Amino acid sequence: MRVAIVGSGYVGLVSGACFADFGHDVVCIDKDEEKIARLMRGEIPIYEPGLDALVAENVKAGRLNFTTDLAAAVRDAAAVFIAVGTPSRRGDGHADLTFVHAAARDIARAMNGYTVIVTKSTVPVGTGAEVEAIMRKVRPDGDFSVVSNPEFLREGAAIEDFKHPDRVVVGAEDPRAQEVMRELYRPLFINETPIVFTNRATSELIKYAANAFLATKITFINEMADLCERVGANVQEVARGIGLDRRIGAKFLHAGPGYGGSCFPKDTLALVRTAQQVGAPTKIVEAVVEINNRRKKEMAGRVVEACGGSVRGKTVAVLGLAFKPNTDDMREAPSLDLIPALQEAGARVKAFDPAAMHEARKLFKDLVFCTGVYETIDGADVVAILTEWDEFRALDLDRVKSLMRSPVMVDLRNIYRPQQMQEKGFRYQSIGRP
Repeated sequence: MRVAIVGSGYVGLVSGACFADFGHDVVCIDKDEEKIARLMRGEIPIYEPGLDALVAENVKAGRLNFTTDLAAAVRDAAAVFIAVGTPSRRGDGHADLTFVHAAARDIARAMNGYTVIVTKSTVPVGTGAEVEAIMRKVRPDGDFSVVSNPEFLREGAAIEDFKHPDRVVVGAEDPRAQEVMRELYRPLFINETPIVFTNRATSELIKYAANAFLATKITFINEMADLCERVGANVQEVARGIGLDRRIGAKFLHAGPGYGGSCFPKDTLALVRTAQQVGAPTKIVEAVVEINNRRKKEMAGRVVEACGGSVRGKTVAVLGLAFKPNTDDMREAPSLDLIPALQEAGARVKAFDPAAMHEARKLFKDLVFCTGVYETIDGADVVAILTEWDEFRALDLDRVKSLMRSPVMVDLRNIYRPQQMQEKGFRYQSIGRP
């Protein structure tokens, strides 16, 4: 099937490469000429394990191409995906649909014959109807259907998630569109992947509800971690004890400095604003947003406390800048709150991240960027672990101790054992553990 994908960012590029690997003929479109030029040279503008090889393989096979010419790509496509950004709108937190609406107009002008327009971007309830109305205004005689097909990709595991999903959700009002979507995802039938067909509004809400629920689990266990610290309990054992209950499940029960990334912060806020707008406020999600924002701002205080109440004139080594491992995504990362707060308190901050250094350089001032873990630690008064990259999990602790001015570690991801750190002579603080 001929597929066009408008937007060659994270979701569009991963989806395009995977659809091409399914055997479809895919063209990824973007207005950014430099991005398309890089992709045509085989350069991947984002960090996602395995994506470079998948793109290269399908480009070589002739199934995956890139262009800035939307009209040419859309003209012969049976399905056109909208995979553009929907950031939080400044001032009110609603999803900004400017790019979605612009894509809808461009697609309407270019489509030829029956075309299925698939909204892959994360959008509020009712966006599918808006897209259809916009396109109908441009092309009153157009033969098309608008479908919702939300993505559920985890950064760092996106290819696996696309090819082996828990489910595929499709919101379609037209039986013809359902058949097109079945054909697109036909390779997943072999794996007996559940495909949930519903109406557009339900599909759009499923995406927001899923992210809000996962964000709630993270926030819940973070609050339990704070409680554990007060009563002498161990949050990791609490998480295991409740996670073994199949009604709850073990995933997203890892205490830490708060959630970040491209999805949870903006999607929870957008859901809150939509619910308020229609008179059905989501008080639980409102609390999750508030608690998480506050938590990220409080993390610098833990580092200051570990240094005896002041970091003025001291050197802090920060390991991990991205919001999670296996990605270079800095959006809403806890480091964006922690590092400026430490600098304002008078600390000199050094930092290293295996993938996010390029992005981080655009976001921080007066931060000392290092080329490796031990260079970052050298001369530090305290080490703060913000991202649980694998290479941070097996540090040579004797070497770490010898390089530091004082053996102090604040482990905001609980990747070391308190007893082990005490035996090595560290003053060690973690999250929710005695």
